[in-house]
Amino acid sequence: MSPGIKNGKAGTINIYGIILILIFNVSLSIIASGSSPKTNGKWVIVIDPGHGGRDSGAPGLISKEKDINLSIALKAAKYIRENIKDVSVVLTRDDDSTVDLLERPKIANRNNADLFISIHANGVKSKSVMGAETYVMGLAVNEENLEVAMKENEVILLEDDYSTKYEGFDPKSPESYIIFTLTQNVYQKQSIDLASKIQTQLTESVGRKDRGVKQAGFWVLYRTSMPSVLIETGFITNPTEEKYLNSADGQDYLASAIFRACRDYLDELSLRSGIKVEPSSTPSASSTSKSVSSGQNNITFMVQIAAATTKTEIKPDNFKGLTDVEEINTGERYRYVSGSFDDYSDAARHRKKIEAIFPDAFVIALKDNKILPLQQALEQKRKK
Repeated sequence: MSPGIKNGKAGTINIYGIILILIFNVSLSIIASGSSPKTNGKWVIVIDPGHGGRDSGAPGLISKEKDINLSIALKAAKYIRENIKDVSVVLTRDDDSTVDLLERPKIANRNNADLFISIHANGVKSKSVMGAETYVMGLAVNEENLEVAMKENEVILLEDDYSTKYEGFDPKSPESYIIFTLTQNVYQKQSIDLASKIQTQLTESVGRKDRGVKQAGFWVLYRTSMPSVLIETGFITNPTEEKYLNSADGQDYLASAIFRACRDYLDELSLRSGIKVEPSSTPSASSTSKSVSSGQNNITFMVQIAAATTKTEIKPDNFKGLTDVEEINTGERYRYVSGSFDDYSDAARHRKKIEAIFPDAFVIALKDNKILPLQQALEQKRKK
């Protein structure tokens, strides 16, 4: 660990929306979990400093939210690069520039990110409210969570032709937030896991008041193809907390907390890959890896059970007795999958059957021998 890393204590939501989310949770719920980096053997973490440029974010007495977000993000990126092996960090902005809200998750998707972390500071009318909270994509179950999402989403009103770009979404209308219930993020379980680790670091290691892990409809978390969280590091409207958020020590502590949470999350995934790593020798007739093919222009759904940097001989002993295992080579990583299905629902049922021996198994989509973001694959299937 770098010597600089600090580890001190320092709307109404209508009932129909709730019914809808329950229905879609039942129909789309699946535990999506990964055990390997997606890109060239490296973990890719996209850090998003909220607001920027013409959008100052929440105003404080002595500062602007956009500046606090950027400072914490730059420090977190530095700590991650220096202390996590095989990692690439991408910032959605590294200066005081304007980045449209629609573009931020697209940056994460284009970079095939493993994690997306959006950094913010909160603001309310009361000067006494303080503390840190971490959000994942989901239904806002109370007005307070909805208000936070509305405030963060209102930045789209500064953009040209926002109504067309955001499909008629009105950030000030509670009814608009029902759209977020219709596309349940398949990475919700992972996102909650990451959010919990971040919140633990912020409260136990840094000593911030714990406001918990929450859910709400943030556009910046919408349609991301990886575990995604939004951190409200504190309240810029609380004079004491605003000073902390602007202090060098405060920013170091907060950035360190984000780094440690990412490290713990990735370490845990690596430990849970669940396979015996026995490198293959020259393939024989009985141990040759199968070539997984989705067929031209066809989308195939499979269940990924594990991944490793070293090629593993495909035999039941190496995969907890599972016999229908195939290999996908994605550069420096080998993915091991079970089953091949035309329908997502069939793949989800297969995952359910094998979850007792591979609890972190998850569904992936393949098209033209390339892995697609699952949500993108589902959308393409629906259009056919």
